[in-house]
Amino acid sequence: MEIVICKTKEEASKLAADMITAAVKKNPKTVLGLATGSTPVPMYTEMAKAVKAKKVSYKDVKTWNLDEYVGLPGTHDQSYRYFMNKNLFEKIDIKISNTHVLNGMAKDPVKECEKYEAQIKKAGGIDIQVLGIGSDGHIAFNEPGTSLKSRTGVVYLTPSTIKDNARLFFKGKEDEVPTRALSMGVGTICEAKKIILLAFGKNKADAVKGMVEGGISQFCTASALQEHNDAWIFCDEESASKLKLRNYYAWRSATKLGL
Repeated sequence: MEIVICKTKEEASKLAADMITAAVKKNPKTVLGLATGSTPVPMYTEMAKAVKAKKVSYKDVKTWNLDEYVGLPGTHDQSYRYFMNKNLFEKIDIKISNTHVLNGMAKDPVKECEKYEAQIKKAGGIDIQVLGIGSDGHIAFNEPGTSLKSRTGVVYLTPSTIKDNARLFFKGKEDEVPTRALSMGVGTICEAKKIILLAFGKNKADAVKGMVEGGISQFCTASALQEHNDAWIFCDEESASKLKLRNYYAWRSATKLGL
């Protein structure tokens, strides 16, 4: 696990975007795993800038998103399909047919999740998985208590996650947030060849500390990344403020990235 500590979220987002751009330039058929929420938006903006500048093309890239709300169609303005279209897919040269988001309206959610896993496997697995982290240390919708071996499935959201998502997507109205979602499992996520996790703000400091320096536990599902052999954690100074070894992490990652 490499911890990259930047002064601002904009600087961290640019470094993360550059890492993805370099990977896609090297392998135009890269398979990306993508995340929603406010955290990755600056990174997606930088990715789009690279396409506009003709530094990279996504025409042969395939993507699989982490999750989707149960009960929301992709046309709903609070769905993650809608979010991805507006914040990334419509701004780059990717084929929409190459982008995949779990179907929140599937008649059989369990079969939908099984199909999703099979699609990822058929594509050769995820090359780079983008993640955010919840204030309680969860990744995707894998709430505390989720098995670290879990696969894509139907999950129930905790009150804290519902509150966070209402703030971000539902104009503060918690009663409008679905209580269930379809989500990649922790085990599924950890099979990605490379992982890029973004964490910004002082409200993520405890989660980052638990993920990086706490024990590996189902009560902080992001802690499973400690055992991944190519996980990159991009933080701003606030989110990294409680790390005991933050100075060492910053020096090591800067050395590896040639900063």
